[in-house]
Amino acid sequence: MDHRTEIILTVLGIVLVHGLIFYWVSRKSRTNIRGKHVIVTGGSSGIGLWAAIECVRLGANVTIVARNVKLLEKAKDQLVSNKVREDQRIEYRSIDLAKSYDVVQKGLQEIEASLGPVFMLVNCAGMAICGTIEETSVEDAKLMMDVNYFATFYPTRYLLPKMKAAKEGIIVITASQAALIGLYGYGAYAASKFALRGLAETIAMEAKHCGVSVTLALPADTDTPGFERENQSKPMETKIISGSGGLAKPEDVGKRIVHDALKGSFFSVLGLESWILSTLCVGMSPWKGPVLCVLQFYLLGPLRLIGLLIQWNFQRVIRNCAKEKESKKD
Repeated sequence: MDHRTEIILTVLGIVLVHGLIFYWVSRKSRTNIRGKHVIVTGGSSGIGLWAAIECVRLGANVTIVARNVKLLEKAKDQLVSNKVREDQRIEYRSIDLAKSYDVVQKGLQEIEASLGPVFMLVNCAGMAICGTIEETSVEDAKLMMDVNYFATFYPTRYLLPKMKAAKEGIIVITASQAALIGLYGYGAYAASKFALRGLAETIAMEAKHCGVSVTLALPADTDTPGFERENQSKPMETKIISGSGGLAKPEDVGKRIVHDALKGSFFSVLGLESWILSTLCVGMSPWKGPVLCVLQFYLLGPLRLIGLLIQWNFQRVIRNCAKEKESKKD
């Protein structure tokens, strides 16, 4: 058997296993959120908006949170058009989630007073500014930590003890594939997303016995307004490396996140590439059943080899870009 045949068989085996896992996961029972209160941060556009739309379609009462009032009003109209119950309530609140814990606490208290206790929190607020470490300003690095980490930590910190006391609840933390692997040009951004993975794994350990589940969403590049802004600051190397994975639709990502959370999955990924990466980087993530654990045990070795090949390709791209920059100087 030649080397090419071995690679083809390995890839086909991974695809088959991925299909079996998808079939098994899709059969798991789903939590019913009909009539329950869901808050979606970053819900005025992109993945957050589509996650909110899916929650509305499932019959939940939904509050979307963001800063831009005009975008919130437009998003609310979309949510209302997807209502499935006459008495279904859709609201929005303009809150600067990254400003301070006190601001977030006050805003969420007002939301609770209007729509009642929160059963599910979907954290989708976030942003990206690309650049190598030396090109990233201290101000931008701090901004990304504020928006990506603290804008998730503050609402989670406020609602988690309430969910634990109620013995039920779901928390979604939307990170990125950059929460699993550091990539050229994503240094400060990846640091903020790695922090979210640590937060998610900690909550999973602290709150499971109280009936609260946590899902860490790991979307790849997604066609959102934020992605368009992100591309403006991407180095050439980053565009080549990240562009190889294609561009997901926000409606597909938002829907998958909601359904994975309702099934109690710790990781929420979309597509074969994302599944391979999450399996390769599974580490000490929470136990999610014997089938997945056995598959991870047998696949980690082969996937490690694939991961090394991917890393080699990334370094090849970086070297080629460096040579091109040098040639332009000459």
